[in-house]
Amino acid sequence: MNIRNGMGVPTNTSAKKRDWYRIQNKADDDGPAEIYIYDEIGESFWGGISANQFARDLAEITADEITVHINSPGGFAYDGIAILNALRGHKAKVTTIVDGLAASAASMIAMAGETVVMNRNSQMMIHDPNGVCVGNPKDMADYAAYLDKMGENIASIYAERAGGENAEWRSAMQAETWYSAEEAVEAGLADRVEGTDADADKATNKFDLTIFNYAGRHAAPKPANLATRPKNSSATEAGDAGKEGTVPTLKEGLAERFGFDADADDETVLSAVDEALAEQTSDAGSDTTGEPTPSQVSNYARKHGLTIIDQAQYDEVVASASQGREARAQQLRDADEALVTNAIKDGRIAPARREHWLTALAADRDGATQVLDSLEKGLVPVAELGHGQNESTDVDEVTNIRESDAYKGLEGF
Repeated sequence: MNIRNGMGVPTNTSAKKRDWYRIQNKADDDGPAEIYIYDEIGESFWGGISANQFARDLAEITADEITVHINSPGGFAYDGIAILNALRGHKAKVTTIVDGLAASAASMIAMAGETVVMNRNSQMMIHDPNGVCVGNPKDMADYAAYLDKMGENIASIYAERAGGENAEWRSAMQAETWYSAEEAVEAGLADRVEGTDADADKATNKFDLTIFNYAGRHAAPKPANLATRPKNSSATEAGDAGKEGTVPTLKEGLAERFGFDADADDETVLSAVDEALAEQTSDAGSDTTGEPTPSQVSNYARKHGLTIIDQAQYDEVVASASQGREARAQQLRDADEALVTNAIKDGRIAPARREHWLTALAADRDGATQVLDSLEKGLVPVAELGHGQNESTDVDEVTNIRESDAYKGLEGF
């Protein structure tokens, strides 16, 4: 029997409790501490060790450097986030190395490294969280919203590391994207590839990858190219020692553009750059007009999503918009007047409060309207007060006068 957890990795109910990580060299004088995360992450009803225990063990490390080796199909999402934050919060410099597989929640833990290294033939996978909910329709809807929010949070972890928009990474997660070692570097999720053709494939094969949509990188589509250039653009291939490999490439590019020898020293390079900048400044100073050409203006507008219109047309649009706003304002004032007048007629408010309610409607139309509608009719008397006569008696008297012989005698005049 398999139960799917927050990141989609099943936990085997027949499994015995076991450690999914181990720590070596905790003390300062032993060199870098080594942490190995080599199994499914987190604890379940049937066993395992929680992220809380991992954090407690991590806090005991006093070394200045920590190397985290990862070979895991993932686990519970919040355990992965907790471990990520615990590693980021440690005083030591953290390097994460994907020895075989960093899938699901394990890929989040890999993002904790100041430097992220992919060993040759290793893989990384990101996907949307999933889970199981039992309940009524509202329970299902609430749980779906919960998973969606979790997915947004996880996407921000990848975007923070590699650059790009959260929405782009969320799309990659929803597609379940697998990366080879080189593709992870290209995407910005890792800094470099290291090592020889080791046993990464064998390490990956120990896990049951059929629980995912794709059983590894070989069965998955090529990762989509993100629109934004990754932050880790200095990442290099295997055997590179960090960023040093980019320096010769930069000098070669400058040599090609400025015409000096590729083996030139730094002083020669700087002199060539200074000379080119001086010529550029001189050329700019010779432009007496200082005005951009129509083509330049058009290109700039198109690049920045702007539209160029005639001044007269612009003025007409502004005037029309102003007139529309004024007409709408008058329409609302008329509606407010009618609303207050009707409220007075219905006996909801006193006539003396007219201006008060007009001011209230102007400040908060919806709120004031709701209050007026909630008032009962007849709260304020609308009939004339202060006379002792009975209205029905007055009517009877008028009727009697009209039907008298004297009154009828006047009808001919």
